[in-house]
Amino acid sequence: SQAAKMKLKHNINPVLLQFINFIVLVYSLVTYIPWYILSGSKQAIARAKQVKARPVNNKPGGAYRSVNSLHCLASVLYPGCDTLDKVFKYAKTKYKDKKLLGTREILKEEDEIQPSGKVFKKVILGKYTWLSYEDVYIKAVNFGNGLAVLGQQPKTNIAIFCETRAEWMIAAQACFMCNYQLVTLYATLGGPAIVHGLNETEVTTIITSKELMQTKLKEIVSQVPLLRHIITVDGKPTTWSEFPKGVIVHTMASVQAMGAKADTGNKQPSRPVPSDIAVIMYTSGSTGIPKGVMISHCNIIAGITGMAERIPNLGEKDIYIGYLPLAHVLELSAELVCLSHGCRIGYSSPQTLADQSSKIKKGSKGDVTTLKPTLMAAVPEIMDRIYKNVMNKVNEMTSFQRNLFILAYNYKMEQISKGYTTPLCDSLIFRKVRMLLGGKIRVLLCGGAPLSAATQRFMNICFCCPVGQGYGLTESAGAGTITEVWDYTTGRVGAPLVCCEIKLMNWEEGGYYNTDKPYPRGEILIGGQNVTVGYYKNEARTRKDFTVDENGQRWLHTGDIGEFHHDGCLKIIDRKKDLVKLQAGEYVSLGKVEAALKNLPLVDNICAYASSFHSYVIGFVVPNQKELAELARKKGFKGTWEEICNSPEMEKEVLKVLAEAAMAANLEKFEIPVKIRLSPDPWTPETGLVTDAFKLKRKELTAFYQTDIDRMYGRNVK
Repeated sequence: SQAAKMKLKHNINPVLLQFINFIVLVYSLVTYIPWYILSGSKQAIARAKQVKARPVNNKPGGAYRSVNSLHCLASVLYPGCDTLDKVFKYAKTKYKDKKLLGTREILKEEDEIQPSGKVFKKVILGKYTWLSYEDVYIKAVNFGNGLAVLGQQPKTNIAIFCETRAEWMIAAQACFMCNYQLVTLYATLGGPAIVHGLNETEVTTIITSKELMQTKLKEIVSQVPLLRHIITVDGKPTTWSEFPKGVIVHTMASVQAMGAKADTGNKQPSRPVPSDIAVIMYTSGSTGIPKGVMISHCNIIAGITGMAERIPNLGEKDIYIGYLPLAHVLELSAELVCLSHGCRIGYSSPQTLADQSSKIKKGSKGDVTTLKPTLMAAVPEIMDRIYKNVMNKVNEMTSFQRNLFILAYNYKMEQISKGYTTPLCDSLIFRKVRMLLGGKIRVLLCGGAPLSAATQRFMNICFCCPVGQGYGLTESAGAGTITEVWDYTTGRVGAPLVCCEIKLMNWEEGGYYNTDKPYPRGEILIGGQNVTVGYYKNEARTRKDFTVDENGQRWLHTGDIGEFHHDGCLKIIDRKKDLVKLQAGEYVSLGKVEAALKNLPLVDNICAYASSFHSYVIGFVVPNQKELAELARKKGFKGTWEEICNSPEMEKEVLKVLAEAAMAANLEKFEIPVKIRLSPDPWTPETGLVTDAFKLKRKELTAFYQTDIDRMYGRNVK
């Protein structure tokens, strides 16, 4: 079974193991009946086995809908709240004095000099200070009115280029109220991509932070001729005289003060209608230059309606930790779901998230420890990192501790694959791991890229909570599918949300058909109110990716390949862009190769590459420094980190490890990389080689490693 494959290996004496297994069996029998009666888990087990979505007709390629929306797709969260300003007004009235947005105060900043001579900034942070629903509403109203004083007109574009923080959400709500079209750009985008986004949308005002103004905007502002106003959310920078003539720098507070004084009594504000554009979201662009996706008010509302339905008992007791980029549809949707249900949102960043995070001073508390969130969204890259860190710690334990952890891990894996819980293991063995995320997480939502089965199962076990995998695109307002919390299967992304329907279209070139047995397969098409308006100023691409059927239903062609299982859950099995035909005619799925090798302790990141002019696969690997250094030591290779990575001898050693793992993962011989290049430097969004969600940018990686590709394909393979 799949669970057996994912079990950890121990080295316990067989006789002792038999005795332990006997004790576990007795314990299971004694506790089963009271657990079954008291825990309500029989309902969860029954729910997990239920059919979750059905096709609306019996024709091949018929659309699948959630069983909760078979006859009518959901599109509105609350009656009459058909635009985002109405949703916030409803929430403000309902939750008035409840806490909404929280930020930690900075008590102290220090420079810490590393042994290498590098200087790292470290912070000591205090408690979270909170703004209520009413506070946020007033700040947003004032900011919106202040922007009008600066000349911002309804239905015109305004850009936000800022880290995830409370002011981002306040600015967004102000724009939704006043019907300004919010252009979102990732804080990690490179100069040319920022210039492209700002000039294409013709913005005159940009909302940013002091740091981004100094580090990113200063260099490019002269290339954005229409720019007139820069608004900093966190006070004025000390030196801001270098900006070109005609560009005025304001603080958010000063714009809010203007808005509070402005006489708006006799002027009827221009409120949005559902079809008006709320956001023009620039995708992180895993292929080529970023595209602006036009998302209307009704698109976002339909999307968050579908998402909220998959999180049971969502409400005022929940605390969400916001640290992913708000310019990403996953984070924006998750926060809007929370805001509309009375949850608190505490802000964080990847550098201050946990006690061990890079900016947190040793001995002081990270954000999760202080906030103790109940809900969290993550991209697979972050979960993979947690998985590897914990497993490294397990390997450093004493033999007794390690074996105890492994036995508990394997026992719990067996139990949850049957739908049972393990309260004793949770409190005795996994409590310490659970505390890494604050100890109170009840739902972890993963999206942005595929999550490996091993990492998903690890998070289920060690963090004692369901891990919901979601599938959605910027073009579908982030909505598509999410697994149900009681569905403990791995590798699937769940059934369609109640706001949309999904069908599979034949893709002949790849050999995927919606008549395939046992599971229909094909390109995933998403239909529903959440499917967006299209790409900004790119009619040709909009026509290519979006279609409208005879019933007026709008469909998004995702380019991803999926299969529907008997219970109506979707599994992503391929991507059209990732499929390469080798010289001899075999098809290789690069994503499949990467997924099989990415979780090795030796591998921090991997990109497989294949060319139709050659008969074998090659790869670029970012090795784990600690693991590769240890392997080099075992093989007697001495040298600096760069020398180890550039060594053909070490390339061969890593290839052996990859080949073993590939065989264990049942990859075909032609899918296994034959040559690799070890990269001494990690791939981060700043390098431009991965997106903000850490998805590989294949085009950029290919250009970056072109010399290595020529070398690896330039000589015959023995």
